[in-house]
Amino acid sequence: MADAGDAAVLRVMVVDDHPMWREGVARDLADAGFDVVAVADSVAAATARGRAVQPDVVLMDMQLPDGNGAEATVGILEVSPRTRVLVLSASDERDDVLEAVKAGAGGYLVKSASKEELLAAVRATAAGQAVFTPGLAGLVLGEYRRIARDPGRAGDAPALTDRETEVLRYVAKGLSAKQIASKLTLSHRTVENHVQATLRKLQLGNRVELTRYAIEHGLDTEPE
Repeated sequence: MADAGDAAVLRVMVVDDHPMWREGVARDLADAGFDVVAVADSVAAATARGRAVQPDVVLMDMQLPDGNGAEATVGILEVSPRTRVLVLSASDERDDVLEAVKAGAGGYLVKSASKEELLAAVRATAAGQAVFTPGLAGLVLGEYRRIARDPGRAGDAPALTDRETEVLRYVAKGLSAKQIASKLTLSHRTVENHVQATLRKLQLGNRVELTRYAIEHGLDTEPE
């Protein structure tokens, strides 16, 4: 699998049950220099091929014949944890967007996006950025704010160690594990261990969700 931080060609899988759309998107990606390593038309095929090819990014439709894109996202991330998922769907329904994010998708575009927007979104997703069609980001953040304000959840927040909180602050500011390690004079592995421990404690699926959690709790304001 390519490291999104280097110059390696990004390896992409396209999941969509409409052959013409799937082939058209795959062609646009290939023409732009991406390596389209697989295509799939169902949850089962997406999971199997994700396991086999370990793509950097998956472009995921939400409507599939044997389930939905959220189910396929969960399946792919179980067999290929470093893969990042960007939903590309005709639906902009609130429930679909939130279900996809909860499943671990790093972004959500509607199919009315231009080719240039799509290509930029794939690159941003590979780099660990959260990418949403305008308007959908506000929906997702609004849901996180609602959860954060829910008094029924306030007493359930797990306690983080001082070091985990320190690492989380830097995650919220967009720093990579390598950059955080340099800031805190720690090894890259130690930082990753803190990130994974924090994910488990907060019951979050990936760094995108962790970043949103940190921002919603004001952890992106310090340290400098």
